[in-house]
Amino acid sequence: MFKSIEKLKEINFEGFKSIKELKENIDLIPQRPGVYLVLNLNQSVPEFLAIGTGGHFKSKNPNKDLNYLKAKWINDTHVVYIGKAGGNNNSTLRSRLKLYLDFGNGKPVGHYGGRLIWQLAHSPNLIICWKVLNDENPRDVEKQLILDFSNQFGSKPFANINS
Repeated sequence: MFKSIEKLKEINFEGFKSIKELKENIDLIPQRPGVYLVLNLNQSVPEFLAIGTGGHFKSKNPNKDLNYLKAKWINDTHVVYIGKAGGNNNSTLRSRLKLYLDFGNGKPVGHYGGRLIWQLAHSPNLIICWKVLNDENPRDVEKQLILDFSNQFGSKPFANINS
């Protein structure tokens, strides 16, 4: 599933818009709870930036050392981050992804998770897809996706880190 756009579409992921496209039109994203994936369709090892475009939320430096980034990179998958919107709060996919994109534009907003994305030189070309959830808890679905990914690849996606 984590290597195929077709498989993601089969389990109701939609969108598949570049970060650049979503920054230009955030209204493409539904105002519903759900889960989302950030995808790297370019299978080559990326260029990592020593200083990314992420904001300094609560004055914390979002950047990690280049050696850390290189060691954390996982080949042979499109998925580089798994996130959620809703569940324990009233956020929607649109509101949560807007925060994420604003953080990537250097704003000091509350989306510190997934910040490694903004140290990829080609981050504007990454693809975001989402799955609207009606009856399922987004946190539970996110946890299961991360567990399934970890079982397949031996670790969490590139930008899913604990600190």
